[in-house]
Amino acid sequence: MAPQYILSLILLLTYNMVQHCASAAVHSHSLEQNQERESDGSFRPRDFDHYSEGSHNSEFDHEAILGSVKEAEEFDKLKPEESRRRLGQLLPQMDLNKDQSIDRSELKAWILNSFIKLSKEEAEERMNEVDSNKDGLVTWPEYMQDAFGADDDEEAGPGDTGDTGMLVREEKLMWAIADVDGDGALNFEEFKTFSNPEEHEVMFPFLVNQTLKDKDEDKNGKLDFHEYVGSRGRHEDKSWLVSEKEKFDDLDLDGDGKLDEKEVKKWVIPDNDRVSVFREIAEEEVDHLFTAADDDHNDVLSFEEILAHHDVFVGSEATDYGSDLYGEHFDDEL
Repeated sequence: MAPQYILSLILLLTYNMVQHCASAAVHSHSLEQNQERESDGSFRPRDFDHYSEGSHNSEFDHEAILGSVKEAEEFDKLKPEESRRRLGQLLPQMDLNKDQSIDRSELKAWILNSFIKLSKEEAEERMNEVDSNKDGLVTWPEYMQDAFGADDDEEAGPGDTGDTGMLVREEKLMWAIADVDGDGALNFEEFKTFSNPEEHEVMFPFLVNQTLKDKDEDKNGKLDFHEYVGSRGRHEDKSWLVSEKEKFDDLDLDGDGKLDEKEVKKWVIPDNDRVSVFREIAEEEVDHLFTAADDDHNDVLSFEEILAHHDVFVGSEATDYGSDLYGEHFDDEL
């Protein structure tokens, strides 16, 4: 297959991914910031666990290269020499211009394509759990049984929440939006939309309305600063409140002291330029891998450099042992 065709294919996949599967949350590596946003009902970025308690999570690197949680786990069980051999088989596919090295743009394109694969794998695994009769469709009763342990809406308690943390009636609203053909069952694409609403634009209005419903105490359709910080504002110190007020003012585009639907969307789904969100995550990963493996500092990774640092890129039995030994291995939740 011609290199130009491969590049075009990857770029097309990348464009589709950032349009339809982009992360809806802030993509900073700051754990504190991510936890803060999650507590307010926002959504995790694809790299939310790349760093944990200040330590680097090597599993994120391995999945960014392999495009599969399952394959990353398999590599963790391989002998180092077998891990290097299999990584060596991937390098020609990454090397679009066939110069026996990987530059930053090639590595970035590969990582972005891996994100597509990870999202698909995650959705397939989840659907396989829910689709009890294995007919390729998820019905509402199947979902109710899996998520709520109930056979119908009435059997679920009024305060019970499912996988999304929402009540049955709220989940059913999401279901109706995802069920594009209106047949009462979700095919794979529809189920992806339902189970990862923050990655699909059709769900954004629902997510914004849900945030307003949960936080708009005076029901005027807008959030003032008190509603924005919520109950957490009563327990944090002055410096935190000052910082949050600065963020609030940045979101308050019209300066009226309240966040309307458009401004709440900017908060809950922060970066409307979803292309830049995924590009920045990939660029940060590229920087990290180059720092780890570019031994001669020429801003290009030779095949030899990558294979010499196979533990950084894909891991192996030895890597997994060392991580467990020193407490640096963290479970991945992509």
